[in-house]
Amino acid sequence: MNLKSFFYILIPTFLFSSMEIALKIAGGQFNPIELNFVRFLIGGLALLPFTMMYIRKHSVRLSRSDFGRIALTGFVIVVLSMTLYQLSIGMATASVIAIMLSANPIFGLIIGFVFLKEKLSRTNVLALVLTLIGLLIIINPFHLSGAMGIMLGLLSSILFGVYGVMSRVNGGKIGLNGLSMTCLSFLFGSAELGVLMGLSHLPIAQNIPSNYSEFVNIPFFKGISLQTLPLILYISVLVTGVAFGLYFLSMEKVGILQASLIFLVKPALAPVLALIVLGEAMKVNTIIGIVVILLGSFVTLMGEKIAYSVMAIFKRNNPEAHQEVDELAKVKEELENGELAKRGRATEEAVRHSIEEKRQAHELPSEN
Repeated sequence: MNLKSFFYILIPTFLFSSMEIALKIAGGQFNPIELNFVRFLIGGLALLPFTMMYIRKHSVRLSRSDFGRIALTGFVIVVLSMTLYQLSIGMATASVIAIMLSANPIFGLIIGFVFLKEKLSRTNVLALVLTLIGLLIIINPFHLSGAMGIMLGLLSSILFGVYGVMSRVNGGKIGLNGLSMTCLSFLFGSAELGVLMGLSHLPIAQNIPSNYSEFVNIPFFKGISLQTLPLILYISVLVTGVAFGLYFLSMEKVGILQASLIFLVKPALAPVLALIVLGEAMKVNTIIGIVVILLGSFVTLMGEKIAYSVMAIFKRNNPEAHQEVDELAKVKEELENGELAKRGRATEEAVRHSIEEKRQAHELPSEN
């Protein structure tokens, strides 16, 4: 990995790891729903130029159903997941919430397995078990404190996993890359949240119990001043816009496995930053839980490589096992080729559809 690739990983890792800290600081100055609205609106606008370039370059045309998919994806990430996430930060320590959000890829595996019938390998199952054990160690249900914040953080992480699956599936159907799908989801989600914020000013909203006053008369841009603007820009442009943008860019530049190091390091780095900036002490169970979750992430990242390395050694030392190992490798190759074939057919169909639309638009004769 060269120096440039290293920075593709380092910068978003730091930004994502500092996210909970910045949001906790800002949470004392802004309504949590307002802050969620502002950060995703500005973050989406920061990514918009890159999205427009991609749409023009690839001649992407969005239909009504495409806008519906984007709107639903935005609703899940902005209105549901990140609203719960913002509320949880105000109720629990930033380090614990950061660790929980980092577990979202594991929940994505479960969702893909249940709803998309995606296969779970043994390494995925092991990683899932380790992550859940790590979360239980951190939550410490026998001495639970900040239970509501922890539950909201856990639900937010699960919904983030749902968003990841939806973004991948819907983006593939529409023809958008990860960055473009993220940008449009942010903007649509912000608009949807803005509508709900507007409803909070209606007389009926006054009937909401006083314990939930943050849901009544939610401001849109209250509290933004020259003093708070740097923090807002850091959260919106850097943490929300640049971090997500570099994350997707790193997947293109250095590969998916290397890019996954961003969320592999976050559970360890975020508590350290919270200790330095916020003075949040790390309990023994939190440290143990971090180690277990990191182990689960390592299994996810390196499990398949290790498994096939072991099989290679086993094959060399056990000639009688050649056939079994070869069959496993053959199955793996067929699965990969099958997936590639599907993607190729989907791309071919998209290109054919685009050419046909251009023919119709310019009244060109069709080829027979």
